[in-house]
Amino acid sequence: MLDCIPYNNMRMLGAHRYNDMLEIRLEKGFQRIIPVDGQSIRVMYSLEPIRDEAGCKPCITELPPYADWNYTENDDHILLKMPELQVRMDKKTNSFQYFDGQGKLLLKEREKRSKELESFPVYGLVKGKAEKEYIETADGVKEVIKDAVKVQTGSAYRTRLHFEFGEDEAVYGLGQHEEGYHSARGNCIYLNQANRTIAIPVFVSEKGYGIFVNTCSPSIFSDTAEGTYFYTEADSEMDFFFMNGCSMDGVVREFRKITGKAAMLPKWAFGYIQSQERYETQDEILEVAGQYREKGIGLDCIVLDWISWPDGQWGQKSFDKNRFPDPDEMTDKLHDEHVHFMISIWPNMDNSTDDVKAFSEADLLLPGINIYNALDKKARELYWKQAREGLFVHGIDAWWCDNSEPVCPEWMRQVRPENAANYAEYCRSVANHIPAPYMNAFGLYHAMGIYEGQRASGTQKRVCNLTRSGYPGQQRYGTILWSGDISASWDTFRKQIAAGLNFCASGMPYWTTDIGAFFVKNGVQWYWNGDYDLGAEDPAYCELFTRWYQWGAFLPVFRGHGTDVRRELWNFDHKAAPFYEALVEANRRRYELMPYIYSTAGNVHVNDGLIMRPLVFGFTDDPNVKDIFDQYLFGDALMVCPVADPMYFGNETGKSHTRKVYLPAGCDWYDYYTDVKFAGGQWIETDAPLDKIPLFVKAGSIIPRTEAALSVEELSNDITLHIYPGSDGHFTMYEDAGDGYGYENGDYELTEFTWNDAAGELLENGNASGRRVVLHK
Repeated sequence: MLDCIPYNNMRMLGAHRYNDMLEIRLEKGFQRIIPVDGQSIRVMYSLEPIRDEAGCKPCITELPPYADWNYTENDDHILLKMPELQVRMDKKTNSFQYFDGQGKLLLKEREKRSKELESFPVYGLVKGKAEKEYIETADGVKEVIKDAVKVQTGSAYRTRLHFEFGEDEAVYGLGQHEEGYHSARGNCIYLNQANRTIAIPVFVSEKGYGIFVNTCSPSIFSDTAEGTYFYTEADSEMDFFFMNGCSMDGVVREFRKITGKAAMLPKWAFGYIQSQERYETQDEILEVAGQYREKGIGLDCIVLDWISWPDGQWGQKSFDKNRFPDPDEMTDKLHDEHVHFMISIWPNMDNSTDDVKAFSEADLLLPGINIYNALDKKARELYWKQAREGLFVHGIDAWWCDNSEPVCPEWMRQVRPENAANYAEYCRSVANHIPAPYMNAFGLYHAMGIYEGQRASGTQKRVCNLTRSGYPGQQRYGTILWSGDISASWDTFRKQIAAGLNFCASGMPYWTTDIGAFFVKNGVQWYWNGDYDLGAEDPAYCELFTRWYQWGAFLPVFRGHGTDVRRELWNFDHKAAPFYEALVEANRRRYELMPYIYSTAGNVHVNDGLIMRPLVFGFTDDPNVKDIFDQYLFGDALMVCPVADPMYFGNETGKSHTRKVYLPAGCDWYDYYTDVKFAGGQWIETDAPLDKIPLFVKAGSIIPRTEAALSVEELSNDITLHIYPGSDGHFTMYEDAGDGYGYENGDYELTEFTWNDAAGELLENGNASGRRVVLHK
């Protein structure tokens, strides 16, 4: 018979406290427990001694030592105690159980072999030894490695952390996935960056705890017959944070403490942003902005998509002088009308450009490809220097860092690959260019370079960077993430709502989508699969666009963009129905609510909040909300209920113009439009005509509004407070102060409003002069 070798790898041999860390020696390996504060810990595990510098990773900020903890030890286990977290570590198996401060179980790791490491060699390309081919895609021509000579550059671990969730426990987050997952339970979710995927290795439980896996490599969350675990592809050690937030919002606050505060976006970024694939000339941009002003429609930013550069010079960071003869004049005229200007820039550059030649001469390109090496500080500085000298000096207000994955192999396929096959292909192809332990983090480094470069340039403009690939820590750099080049259908629309909610549940605050979808028609490529070949001539698409636009007005960032169909609102002035009027009304509503929206954004920076949250974040005690992902909270007061089914065109069921809405238990609710009050904990049918998105206000809320205007800068300072009685309420209104550059140094003013429901009295603390109060009873 074969001999069984006993598995004792995880048996603890000893533990001691060292520099506010708990060091544990294992039979085969080393483990480090680092308390972050009274409710979160960092766990690091390696087969080799853990170096102090191993903790220096781009996702996290420098954390001060925390000393208010102790541990006890007996023959069976070690018990780590902190004010809001206790961790019981089995000395035989090294499996952990996590409890809150009162001893209530939050999560268990698998009883045996809960932490697994597998070492493997890491290889890199030998310079000049790669055979390439060039493939035309919707994102331009891509360089692809066909064959290459590689050499071992080091080693890494594949890691796997196993858990045992509660039977009915729901967990959320893990970034943005176009499949439209609700809870991640029961799914296998691949976390690799892609055009339509944003990988964020964070999940939060309805129990009020979360796990952030501190990896920059691709990873997999699995809760299937194959097991319940989190797997990472290539790391120097297993490294994760367990966060007891004591609530789901508390987990977000802990995540931000670890990865950094969200930068405050410029106020105009919360107005309407008009984009199009693509505006081709200086005159066209000025004409479109002028039409918005002539028609009296709110507009705060217009976007120049790709090919601002001279013909044939993809990625060159300079204007084509034939189409943009005087960019300074263009931006000056836009600024005179309170319209800001965003420009698309790319990390890949054609081999004929001056920009790529500068990178090549300095050896600052990624191996085997014409993409700059954003992981290198010198490369980031050179990239910013080119962007500043070629573009920023001409009055650019914001960046659109497109293609920041920056390698997306499925976009070069004729048929869409399965998720598992695509993940494997991503790991193979990206590793040709980016070290395996950092394959998912290019976008983080790319955003870092733009932010640090602009902040060091002396400008008072806040950084605003629309980008397609995100990662933990990227919120520090003024980034807005969007959901990629999606296709137009009602099914896509519904799934986008869930995708955005899980992205925000991952702790990331600023998200948007291409209103009406990027692709509208049905093309040859697998991803160009919209349902509307007639575009805006088809009233069925106009209805979809209208409902999408209404939803967009209640996203953190409000932005229209796409191809196949012009996206300016007047293109939807259709005789079949008043689509255009409904769009203008949605635009006005966004601007009317700007005091509420901007104050909610202030809370994002100051108090580590979110603008957009799943209902379960606010109503954890109501089991009915766990799987509702077509309604959500917009700030603390508003519940948004998008209409995600056709009611007028393409509707074969004869459905009425109403929408079924669930009102969460625990409070009363008001219809935003009629002020009719409803008890919580029930389903209702509410009117949903073409010109309205159903909105409800939580009783006890205070919502400031103002008169709509053509831009954020032109909004009146006269604020009307709308009070919704039913319980005591509170609202903090944030306004810019000082130089307006950011909120990091308290560069804001706030006014505290408190509603005493029993007395019917509004209390005010701060600068609220000239404001009117409207009571709704």
